Amino acid sequence: MSNRYQTRSPLLSGVDFSKMTGEDLKAAFLEILNNGIHGISFSVYLNDQAPGSQISAQQISERMQVIKPYVKWIRSFSCTDGNEQIPRIGHENGLKTLVGAWLGSDAEKNEREIEAVIKVAQAGHADIVAVGNEVLLRGDLSEDQLIGLIQRVKQAIPGIPVGYVDAYYEFAVHPRVSDACDVILAN
Repeated sequence: MSNRYQTRSPLLSGVDFSKMTGEDLKAAFLEILNNGIHGISFSVYLNDQAPGSQISAQQISERMQVIKPYVKWIRSFSCTDGNEQIPRIGHENGLKTLVGAWLGSDAEKNEREIEAVIKVAQAGHADIVAVGNEVLLRGDLSEDQLIGLIQRVKQAIPGIPVGYVDAYYEFAVHPRVSDACDVILAN
């Protein structure tokens, strides 16, 4: 196997974490963290918040400062309810952004997400755009509906890679979705 595919930390290769003590786990975590993480799914919600809660720029900035020293990329899941500020603040902090539009079965909410992700990308704050997350797996949209939204976003933001996120096997079941994407983002 080439070095490209080997883990950066031997702590992750063939280790039974269930047999490690709390101190061993802490040391392993700190080593991995200090070596740097390529990217992380970024959620700013606090204990009393959930999707739909309004998120402030201050809250995003405070959370961003925690992860900034350790990551190069952040992934956001939505472009509404204040989440649309995450990509801009990420770029201001020197991070690359994978910006998501959260889609579901509500056409009005989907329209707000699509309009917002296009606006974020046109403002220069998206390095990659993800149109939807597991909507095929959940059955929220049809393949044709999803492809239409992907194509709409691609037309609005030429030059920025656009993809879709789902369980890896959904791309095999829906090859037209794979063909519509610039990048395939598998969970």
